[in-house]
Amino acid sequence: MLSFGKKKKSEIDLEQHELLENAHKRIKQKKRVFTHFVIFLIGSIFLILANKVLKYGEAYDWSIWIVLAWTFLFALHAFNVFVTHKFMGQNWERQQRERLVDLQKKRIGEIQKEIETDFPLSKINKKKDQ
Repeated sequence: MLSFGKKKKSEIDLEQHELLENAHKRIKQKKRVFTHFVIFLIGSIFLILANKVLKYGEAYDWSIWIVLAWTFLFALHAFNVFVTHKFMGQNWERQQRERLVDLQKKRIGEIQKEIETDFPLSKINKKKDQ
């Protein structure tokens, strides 16, 4: 049977969808690090050439300090993507989310018990009957 205008939904379950989203996110993160590295190399070369070859601000090696600061920032970026993500990745986020949901459920249960002890339904029903 042909059905025009209606597309069948892909049957990818929630877990597979999460895995695909996580993979896509990681690819973007790694791509940004490599892009940052290329821009860092080009920028560093340009700064050193401007300082040494074009003799802009020749009396002081200012380009070295800028390149060192940029190296530090790039190292932080790479550390965040390649090292920190392993410790605080998708599994860590899921565990934290589940822990917080459990804490919220526990707190809601405690509040409900307090309400039931302070305002029992039997008293409320008796007041309605009168």
